[in-house]
Amino acid sequence: MIAALLLMAASAPPMAVIDEQDTVREEAPPHGEIGMSTAYRISDSAPAPRAMEFRRRILHKGAAIGEHPIAHDEVYYVLSGEGEVVSDGKRAMLKPGMTAYLYNGAVVGIWQKGDAPLSLIVAYPNPPKVEGQK
Repeated sequence: MIAALLLMAASAPPMAVIDEQDTVREEAPPHGEIGMSTAYRISDSAPAPRAMEFRRRILHKGAAIGEHPIAHDEVYYVLSGEGEVVSDGKRAMLKPGMTAYLYNGAVVGIWQKGDAPLSLIVAYPNPPKVEGQK
């Protein structure tokens, strides 16, 4: 059993430790470029291949990740601020410590609400690239 676990571990890439400050940039949020945001594209710093995306985004006042269809499950976890999430027309308010679990095939988005910026973690699977695909 231990030998099998060691063999499995030997085939895994080495762990990646990433400081979010090394990934930060100011940019318009995706899916509509509504307002501005601070993006921490954390998983972009992990060596390929990787099976998931893990990002932090701070939506500035009035900013949003516009409605868009997703082809995978996706998670929005609120660290601070308040937001309104939508999935296939159903809306819900999110506050710190709340999570929206969004499902494959839904049309989703999230808007900053209130006086404070909305800081959230966004995580979703990263499908393997097909040869010839960008």
